[in-house]
Amino acid sequence: MAARVAKAAAEDASPGNKADVREPLPLHAGARLTARVVLAIVLLLAAIWTAAEFLPAVIWAVIIAIAIWPAREKLTEKLSPGLSAALLTAAVALTIFLPLALTAYQLAQQGSGLVAWIGEAGKNGIKVPEWVARLPVAADAVRDWWNSNLTDPAAAAAWLKSLNLEKTSDFFTTFGGQLLHRAFMLFVSMIALFVLLRSGRDAARQAHVTADRIFGGPGEGLTDKMVVAIRGTVNGTVIVAVVEGLLIGASYVLAGASNALFFTIITIAFAMLPFGAWAAFTAAAATIVIEGGAPWAAFAVFAWGAFVMLTGDHYVWPSLVGGAARLPFLFAFVGIFGGLATFGLLGLFLGPVIMAAMLVIWREWIVAPGR
Repeated sequence: MAARVAKAAAEDASPGNKADVREPLPLHAGARLTARVVLAIVLLLAAIWTAAEFLPAVIWAVIIAIAIWPAREKLTEKLSPGLSAALLTAAVALTIFLPLALTAYQLAQQGSGLVAWIGEAGKNGIKVPEWVARLPVAADAVRDWWNSNLTDPAAAAAWLKSLNLEKTSDFFTTFGGQLLHRAFMLFVSMIALFVLLRSGRDAARQAHVTADRIFGGPGEGLTDKMVVAIRGTVNGTVIVAVVEGLLIGASYVLAGASNALFFTIITIAFAMLPFGAWAAFTAAAATIVIEGGAPWAAFAVFAWGAFVMLTGDHYVWPSLVGGAARLPFLFAFVGIFGGLATFGLLGLFLGPVIMAAMLVIWREWIVAPGR
């Protein structure tokens, strides 16, 4: 009896049992393909939504990896891929960290002096500094305002109290939190950069296969053009920033600015940001006047800095970036500044890439397909 029960159970569980055969849904091939595409899109959107907070850091890592990939290839000829990736990631991190560390050091150096100055001002007032008399314009108006509001100890204490130190403290607390968040995002970006530099060849091959499967042969060409556009934009931005910073730094030395090397490094770093170098050479010009330098020297530093930045940012930079990405001047100009307005700092690189991709599609997919 037990043997018959076991045999019946085995027959019921066998793959050939018709009760266990699951017939596929009566869908034609097009419906199945549509279902797969919809599922893939839903999962892609869910993945983007999940990683939205970290996407800018990853995009920065991708941009930097593409830009320095030729250096990685040369370094890998002598070293292992992991060691090459580690060295290049450390070099990039140091390049980003050095200007920030110098700025923080200078602020810390001036911090104790600023606290002592505020305490002294509340007790004895703030005398009119010598540099006020050397101002090229409005020197008398500035001196009169200073005597009325800051020379008298009571007036100086009231003015300092009007600055609302409590709100200032809240500002620095918020700023500190944002700084920690940015530092964490930089750490994430460096990790992503290391992974891309170590395994970037496999990632690039998969990107080519995906583009070929979705768009065919032209898709692979599109990815190549986008890589060229990113590399040209990054290299053009760095080259222009270094040249602009060195040219403006020469004016710091000639004008006798203190910490000329520090201001030069800061100018090079800030020249990669929109209007960043303007703040750097304006601060250098103001420092020259405050420390007793000639007003005409400070004006010359500002005028030379403005000339270099206007020429470099509006003519040299778009031409260099556009030439590398095969973009006409107008498309490069609109891509760079339109990208900045739309995407922020990332748009500095995404804008030209979008323009280059659009021109590739127009030239090779529409105007001359199959060529």
